[in-house]
Amino acid sequence: MTETKGRIRLLDLLRGIAVLGTLGTNIWIFAYLGDLSYITTSDYSGWWKTEDLFRMLVLFLVNGKLLGLLTIMFGVGLELKYQQALRMGRVWPGVYLWTAIFLLIEGFIHYLLVMEYDILMSYGVTAMIVAFIIKGGDRLISKIMIIVGTIHAIMILFLVAVSLLGANISISFDSVVPLYQSGSWLQQIEYRLSNFLLLRSEAIFIIPMNVFLFLLGVRLIRSEVFSPDENGRKYRDKLFKIGIYLGLPLNMLIFIPGGTFDLPVRYLFAPLLSLGYIGIIGRMIEYRKWYWLWNRLENVDKLSLSCYVMQNIIASIIFYGWGFALGGKVSSLTIIAVWILIVLLQLIFASIWIRTFKLGPLEWIRKRTVEVLIPK
Repeated sequence: MTETKGRIRLLDLLRGIAVLGTLGTNIWIFAYLGDLSYITTSDYSGWWKTEDLFRMLVLFLVNGKLLGLLTIMFGVGLELKYQQALRMGRVWPGVYLWTAIFLLIEGFIHYLLVMEYDILMSYGVTAMIVAFIIKGGDRLISKIMIIVGTIHAIMILFLVAVSLLGANISISFDSVVPLYQSGSWLQQIEYRLSNFLLLRSEAIFIIPMNVFLFLLGVRLIRSEVFSPDENGRKYRDKLFKIGIYLGLPLNMLIFIPGGTFDLPVRYLFAPLLSLGYIGIIGRMIEYRKWYWLWNRLENVDKLSLSCYVMQNIIASIIFYGWGFALGGKVSSLTIIAVWILIVLLQLIFASIWIRTFKLGPLEWIRKRTVEVLIPK
């Protein structure tokens, strides 16, 4: 593992993998036209057919795990901004609050025009909260992590208990599927506007978890977990063991049909495997024969916002009725192949773009907006 131009290479790789990996979950939402039942097990009472098993194998690896990894990386990025502000003697959070506000605005635009399950809006709100917390030091961070972690766990376990008692908390997608199957793009925008609070309920619900994972990212970078030295390797080995011995078996509960473990796997157990991924990727990065891949993943990180939005736009075009209208018509293996092809396309796009431009298209727009609104 190496550091280049003041950057820790492992962080760049983890962010690049996390961005591309989130599509591994979202691709099923696009492919089944907004029907979330295809990323859960609540509609199944027995073992799945082969078609369903392929889907669940992918979701076992990515659903909640790559999102958890991305959330941790956002916390890492926030801490790096904080350290930079301290070194330069700047007021904190100061200008960083504008960064969080822009993230919130970008998320809203993405939500409105592209996908109702955008994560950026939730990250924007979380960033504002965490920006004030980290000023209080490690002791305050630990206390807040315990508080928000407990609140989040109680909420999840309460919902599981309600479900076990026979309450029906499922949502019908009978009106959503036809909208994405044959509705126009403008009709879909209207749907997202008129159902804003309902469709943003998850983004609000996961804020305690996001705060916890942001702060976990802060603690990890302060503990030098991502350092290329031997101390960093020891920490990453511990994370690897957490993922393998704790995260892996708990996440395998997703293969039990009936929906009982859908919520705890995605919102409680998935981040444990996210930590394991940090350990695994930290080991893999030392394979020099794969440097060509690591370099391309680093480029995706440099265009992370552009790639995140672009992959969802491409998936919309492929599956929604106003595009190629493949939603609900293709097999699980085809959907997996589409995901892989989009990932390869983004690896190529990012590598070509970064040779000519220093910033991605959306990153450039953000920078120019900041320069106009907040002149130096």
